[in-house]
This record gives sequence, structure tokens and C-alpha cells, in this order.
Amino acid sequence: MTTATPAPGGSVPPMPEYTPKALRAAMAAHAPALLPDFDSAWRRQICDAYDIGPVPAFMARWWGEYALARDPELDRHVADLEARAAAATDADAAHGLLDAASRIRHRLRALEPGE
Repeated sequence: MTTATPAPGGSVPPMPEYTPKALRAAMAAHAPALLPDFDSAWRRQICDAYDIGPVPAFMARWWGEYALARDPELDRHVADLEARAAAATDADAAHGLLDAASRIRHRLRALEPGE
């Protein structure tokens, strides 16, 4: 599913500052379809927590989700890889497709603010 709204001129917006507030603002501006799940996860995993231990894992997950959603073309490509893997009748082919999607997702999680 494509969730991003491309920036004017079709360019991919840069990654925000690495804070929950900045990430949420970037989602609101460029990938608003992510907000309901982000907010729900925030309330469930962070707001009700008595320590900040879950914050790094939360940020890592949503950083990657936004990094993908902000680029509609890449989002469609990863969705296509995952759909083709789900429909594959050959286990090796499915594994290769899922591996390709996973490599993209892992690379996106390593992006720095401004990239």
C-alpha cells in the first residue's frame, strides 16, 4: 500500500530529526496514513510504560516504516516483492523475494536525519 505523499516536484522528503515528535510531524506531512497505527502503538507501548526502555525499539520500527512510506515508488516495489513472495509456489523463490524486501527495510532503518 502506498502511504506517502510525494514532496513537490516528486522528490522524497528528507528524514526528520530522530525524535518521536519530529517523526510524527514528518508522518503527518508526508505519510498521514501511518498516523493511526503510529499513535495507537505509541499509546500502547510508550504512554503506559513506566520507563523509557521501549522507546529505542519503537523508534527503530517507525523510523523504518516512515522511511519506506515517504518514497511511494520504493513502497510499491517492496509491497510487490512481498506480494510476489506470498504468491510464490517455490520456497526458494519466495525466500529470495522476502530477502530482497528485508534488505531494503534494513537499509532504510539505518538512514540518518536529513538523508
